[in-house]
Amino acid sequence: MQHSLLILPVVLPVIFWAVYHYHKDRHLPEPPLKLLLCFGLGLLAAAISKLMYAGLEPLGLRFDALALAADKPLVLLAYSMLAIGPIEEFAKMLPFLVIVIRFHAFDELLDGIVYASFIGLGYALAENLQYLDFLSPLEAAARGFAGPVVHILFASIWAYWISRARLFGLSMARATCMGFLLAAFLHGLYDFLVLIHPVAALPVAALLIVGIWIWRLRLMHRLHEQAIKASD
Repeated sequence: MQHSLLILPVVLPVIFWAVYHYHKDRHLPEPPLKLLLCFGLGLLAAAISKLMYAGLEPLGLRFDALALAADKPLVLLAYSMLAIGPIEEFAKMLPFLVIVIRFHAFDELLDGIVYASFIGLGYALAENLQYLDFLSPLEAAARGFAGPVVHILFASIWAYWISRARLFGLSMARATCMGFLLAAFLHGLYDFLVLIHPVAALPVAALLIVGIWIWRLRLMHRLHEQAIKASD
């Protein structure tokens, strides 16, 4: 019974953000089946990242981030920047590059952000469900709220760069590298901050997330307005 109740604060935010993003692209909404596919790709991305983390084991590079936060802050910083951020953003970006950019319905910059956001939602749900057995109700609610937002935001960074290159004939290699490196860096920095001092560093981490959210909100609004003008 308790486990079932813990699922609600993890699942409900995902549903909310899915509806939110579908509404955001209301001018030319994406096919629901394509969005559902992207959500499934997010679940797949979570499995890919799990395999990548497991691949660090034989190299002696798989660490317990919470243990590092307790007594090895510099190692945690390196692990966050070189492992957590890159692995999780690459895992989400890979299906986007292999599958999503080939969608016929992918014809606007806003589409790339919406598709990537659904990948982020699938990833966040899989990640949060994985930790349910180790979380208190309060912790489950906190992860349920923060996880989707964080994964949506970081995915939107590389999605914008890649979508811009795809639609305007720019260098895909350059766009992919730039978007990935920026998203991985910010993701790693965020994880480092919330792990090293969960309470003291919370305002700084929150400012980082709010800053990216404002950029994304303004970008999506501008792209939506441009889409309306282009269709007039």
